[in-house]
Amino acid sequence: MTENKPETQPWRDPIVAEVREAREALFAAAGHDVHEFCRRLREREEESDHPVIRAPRVPETEPAGKP
Repeated sequence: MTENKPETQPWRDPIVAEVREAREALFAAAGHDVHEFCRRLREREEESDHPVIRAPRVPETEPAGKP
């Protein structure tokens, strides 16, 4: 006897899908060039009235074995 299980589709989060579509549109507008994509994002940050909070820089450490 075989079981007839309905085909199940993975759950698709509509918010995640919307964010991914927006990202792809922005990336395509930048010619799929990651440097241009980031430059455009920084430009939009500067033009925005929203505060931009940056993570503190991590100090560089000496490579192991070097004085």
